[in-house]
Amino acid sequence: MTLTHEPEKGRLGFQLAYGDTDTVGIAYFGIYYRWMERCYSTWLYANGIRSGQMADDLGVVTVGLSSGARYVDTVEVFDEVVCQAVADRIGESSYAVGFEFTRGETLVVKGQMVFASRNPADFSKAPIPARLRKVIESLPSPAFDVRV
Repeated sequence: MTLTHEPEKGRLGFQLAYGDTDTVGIAYFGIYYRWMERCYSTWLYANGIRSGQMADDLGVVTVGLSSGARYVDTVEVFDEVVCQAVADRIGESSYAVGFEFTRGETLVVKGQMVFASRNPADFSKAPIPARLRKVIESLPSPAFDVRV
């Protein structure tokens, strides 16, 4: 398999190493959160948005409301996995980015991070800025019908 690395499309590939697994070589659940965050932040960056500069650049900050993962299949040391960010839900002031982890064509984990757009002065709700909304809308729809 050739690992896919297209951060501008919200897609990152990686190969598990022993540091990603428990003592019997099965993926440790915590690794998926690191890859979800990496996929999310590099996708934003590749599309001209830096999380730490949103207040200055977009007039809002985003705060994480929740995250989760559903484990569908076992992943083991040296497996090659692709993490694809997907547009799970886009509201007026919040959005959910899903993360479909696949080994080949098989879904192994579905993750999700939910963010809210807030006014940096008082953290009141703020509409998702048009520039950010356009980037979120550029993500593909989920390919798998699995809820987190």
